[in-house]
This record gives sequence, structure tokens and C-alpha cells, in this order.
Amino acid sequence: MTPNHFTLQPATAADAATLAALHTSVANHLTEKHGRGPWSFKTSERGMLNAMRISQVFTAKLAGEIVGTLRLTTTKPWAIDADYFSPASKPLYLLAMAITPPKQCQGLGKKCLDHAIRIAKDWPADVLRLDAYDAKAGAGSFYERCGFTRRGRAAYRGAPLIYYELLL
Repeated sequence: MTPNHFTLQPATAADAATLAALHTSVANHLTEKHGRGPWSFKTSERGMLNAMRISQVFTAKLAGEIVGTLRLTTTKPWAIDADYFSPASKPLYLLAMAITPPKQCQGLGKKCLDHAIRIAKDWPADVLRLDAYDAKAGAGSFYERCGFTRRGRAAYRGAPLIYYELLL
């Protein structure tokens, strides 16, 4: 294995505590940088285990160390209004993508998306959908640079969101 070997693989229950700490670290980083917002939350190990029960959680590893995560699910999240998106018979939703703060801005998010797109095509899905916070703490511009199309704006429980999709 080379020093910069990157993998995206299904998470296991043994990863739950590490992934909870990663999500909490990212939330704290965003709060320090942008102030309190809907991104300012602590993730628990129990919450991660529940996420693994209802969706497919992946770990992003660099040289064997967990540096990121994302979730994929066929179940439409409550915060997403399907009316904003292109018609699709097999949508897949990308949720909770996060890269640990010390490893951000090094191309790992793009690598995660590239792997997620390959997984989605094999799922099989015909579109990959997601939402991002419509705020400085949001990652909308990142998704646009990665080829996702903005489909609309909405709010969920007071949190402003931008919807994105990538037709597969």
C-alpha cells in the first residue's frame, strides 16, 4: 500500500465511534469558522449506528486512517423536496459527507464523490441527489465544481438549503 492510498469502503459498527468523532470535529470546525448554525451539532456513536442501520455508510481512508465519510440511501430524506429535481425512477441520495478538518482542501472530497458516483452507477441509480446549506458553511460551490447541477432552494426547519443533482 502506498503512503497516499485512498479507499472508500462500507463502514462497520467498529467504525461508529470514530465516525461520530469525525462528524463532531467537522461541526465544531464549521461553528468556529462560520458561527452557530444548523451544522453545529454533536454526533453520537449511537446516531452513527442508526445511520448504518437505515443507509449505507462509507469510510474514506487515506493510508488506512479514516479521514472522511459519506452516506448513500434510496430513501428520500425529509429535508429534500423531490419536486425540485429531474424525474427519476432510481434516485440515490448522498448524505452527511464530511472530511476531517486537517485533511480538507486536499482533494479528498472530490475523491469521495468520484467513488460515490461509481457506486451509484453500480447500485444502479439514475441520479445522485443531495442538499447543501445555503450559507458560507455550505459546500454548494464544491458540488458545482464537481459537476452537480443546482436544482433549487428551499428551507427545512429554518435551515436554508440548496438542492443539487447529478444525472448518471
